[in-house]
Amino acid sequence: MSSHTSWVVLSDGARPTEDIYFLASAAPGLRLQGVAVERFTASRSFGACWLHGRSFLSRYAGANLLLCRSLPLGWLRWLERHRNAFGFIVYLIDDDISAASNDPTLPEAYRKRMGRIANLQPRLMSLVDEVVASSEQLARVFFSEHDNVQVLTPPLIAPLPSLQHFNLLPSASARWKIGFYGTRAHLADLMHIAPAIQGMQSQRVDTQVEVMLGSYTPESLISLPRLNAPCPLAWEAFKVYQRAHHCHIGLAPLLDTPFNRGKSFIKFFDITAMGGVGIYSNRYPYTEIVHHGKNGLLVNDAPGEWRSALEHLLENPVAAANMAKQAAVDAKRIGNVEATVQFWLKRSSG
Repeated sequence: MSSHTSWVVLSDGARPTEDIYFLASAAPGLRLQGVAVERFTASRSFGACWLHGRSFLSRYAGANLLLCRSLPLGWLRWLERHRNAFGFIVYLIDDDISAASNDPTLPEAYRKRMGRIANLQPRLMSLVDEVVASSEQLARVFFSEHDNVQVLTPPLIAPLPSLQHFNLLPSASARWKIGFYGTRAHLADLMHIAPAIQGMQSQRVDTQVEVMLGSYTPESLISLPRLNAPCPLAWEAFKVYQRAHHCHIGLAPLLDTPFNRGKSFIKFFDITAMGGVGIYSNRYPYTEIVHHGKNGLLVNDAPGEWRSALEHLLENPVAAANMAKQAAVDAKRIGNVEATVQFWLKRSSG
């Protein structure tokens, strides 16, 4: 394989990142341009690393490599020895890993895992030609660590549904569906606005809340009436779920922490992909794309403001539907996959 006609994702298992920013977005368009794209799983077994490394080198010498978030230590050492055998190498990152490792609000096991990755990041960045970050603020984290840092905001890879579910509102037979689809990394953000959800669910009978945290759902919420708490889903299962279900309102709280400051606006796409209008924290990155009252609502941190925003949408179903429609229009424009194809095509010659 020649460096100007091939990309290989050397994967440590960060499948959502790989799919969103490359494999499910850019790769189909790259292949149409004659660029070969493959994915190779980097085994964590030390012995398998060296065995697979020989096969990898014989198959992909000269190829461009994409490293997403992390790489097993054995493969990192192997790549350090064989760096000159490959073409252009990119390190793609969509979180402030170092900040995550030091954030006391995050689960301990997650912090430890992020700490191990953070310790290896300097070695990874010393191997690559370019660092690609998912937001401007995240890119700034790496300006002092690498002399070539670029930004690739997330593209929209999910299909957008019809908004027919809004047509049933208001109706005695239909309930508003309000969803929170963040991971445990956003548990503190959810807990901060929990009083708004509690107050709403305790006083209304026309709302159903879904929190996709399973057993990790806060106790203050799990006992509420009409609250569903499905277990978190693996990436492939979540994509299937997203296509088969809808919501009317999506919640995307984001407290002001070092970890959250590096976040992208991917939740705007997640909510829009489920046919919803979002309520977002009134800070970066949402202030970059959400126009208050047009394609979503921006609110400050006080739980009372989140309650007011919820009530505003619930009392104005036509306005909520119009915001959801505009969000879909904006998601297609902002998340245009062709821009992602062109981003990677420019790098395909190294």
